[in-house]
Amino acid sequence: MDNEKVIDIFNTLVEVNNNRIEDYQSASEETKETEMKHLFLNFKKTSEKCKKELVDEVRFWGGKPVAGTTILGNFFRVWLDVKLAFTKNDQKAILNHCEYGEDMVLKTYDKVLSNEHNEIDARQVAMIKNQYKLLKADHDTIQDMKEKLVANPS
Repeated sequence: MDNEKVIDIFNTLVEVNNNRIEDYQSASEETKETEMKHLFLNFKKTSEKCKKELVDEVRFWGGKPVAGTTILGNFFRVWLDVKLAFTKNDQKAILNHCEYGEDMVLKTYDKVLSNEHNEIDARQVAMIKNQYKLLKADHDTIQDMKEKLVANPS
């Protein structure tokens, strides 16, 4: 195993979770809806848990965990749109944007799992798959909320 490649893989996932933590913190502060505020804070906690495991892995391999965020795909633009949607208090728009952001996160995890199997060991793959399941559950929660909103418009 190439330590630098392993560190890069895990730092990519750290960055994804850093983005998610920052974005859901911002979203929880912007929304007036109690249910959504609670939801966003729970999503933030999911990424904090994932990030801790990923940071531990980076350090284990002798690397320095990335501290900041990056623009992955259209993630930044999507979250700017979310902030705009909050000003209109349009729950459907907020959920659509959240779902898109969650799709970007899952795609990054999918890419790591499909392309980097040779660089990481079975234990690491299992950890990443477990995190994927947690993040997928958050994604599915967003989808469920959207479906409820469509079924019961205000």
